[in-house]
Amino acid sequence: MSENNDTKDELAGQQSLNEQVVRHHHHHRHHRHHHRRRILKNIFWWAVGILLLFAIFFATIAWRNLKVTTNDMYNSAGITKQRDADKVLAKRRPVSILLLGTDTGALGRNYKGRTDTMMVMTLNPKKKTTTIVSLPRDMKVDLPGYPDESPAKINAAYTFGGVKESVKVVHQHFNIPIDYYVLVNMGGLEKAINQVGGVDVKSPLTFTYGGVSFKKGTTYHLNGKNALKFSRMRYDDPQGDYGRQQRQRLIITALLKKSISYETVLNRQFLKSIADSSQTDLTFKNMVTLAKDYRQANAKVVQDHAQGRGQNDDGQDFEVVPSAEQERVTTLLQNSLKN
Repeated sequence: MSENNDTKDELAGQQSLNEQVVRHHHHHRHHRHHHRRRILKNIFWWAVGILLLFAIFFATIAWRNLKVTTNDMYNSAGITKQRDADKVLAKRRPVSILLLGTDTGALGRNYKGRTDTMMVMTLNPKKKTTTIVSLPRDMKVDLPGYPDESPAKINAAYTFGGVKESVKVVHQHFNIPIDYYVLVNMGGLEKAINQVGGVDVKSPLTFTYGGVSFKKGTTYHLNGKNALKFSRMRYDDPQGDYGRQQRQRLIITALLKKSISYETVLNRQFLKSIADSSQTDLTFKNMVTLAKDYRQANAKVVQDHAQGRGQNDDGQDFEVVPSAEQERVTTLLQNSLKN
């Protein structure tokens, strides 16, 4: 009986020892597995950290390059503004931009020229509306800084006094603040359109210009070269220069819809392609704010123009915009700048 008890005790002791060995082995394996996981986790976070440092490094370089590129485009033009435009932009309030287009940089032209395209554009993020109003290139005006040269065509303001005089004369005749300006020659516009992959426009009439044919009501995807042809034709348009203004607005609107985005503003290739043919008093920070906070203004686009009538004055042809029409345009633009 005693021997049986001893045997049972030995078996119980052996079983207990085996259980201890198993527990120890399991604990050791668990400890090694946990240690290995911790090493792998550390390696993972080290790799993430290194990649993050590289990303920050290259992003900093890219950001600096973008700032350098936009700095090449920046020119205050000596303009005295009617309000603090940067504060207006910082508060996400409606802003106005004078768009000026010259015929230099295309068809072999490289002289200063005149601003054959003049548009006042307002961006209202709250109303989600962009308003674009074209001004007749031959509009009869008195130049604020050049009384001896007055009366003159509004596009001559740039010839005599640059962008500064252009801003002055628009403000004088339409009584709205001009917060910023963008001056681009036709060569720059062609490059910008190519950089965004072309633009889509519906032709308002049937015509052929520069070997390219357009049919009324048909939508075309145009590269930069053909977009210029679409917007340049004037003499075969029943509306003359007003018809050309309409097609110019179509091109500008299509380009804005594709280019006023965070991705495009931060695209150095896009900015670099137009830097040598563009000028603006928008800083890089301003551009980022517009792309980030004003993109919704493209939801609705209102297009209009100041209508004049032809008049010959001492052998020079002008477009005279009556006071009532100027007041109408002023009211439209002022309302578009209201929240």
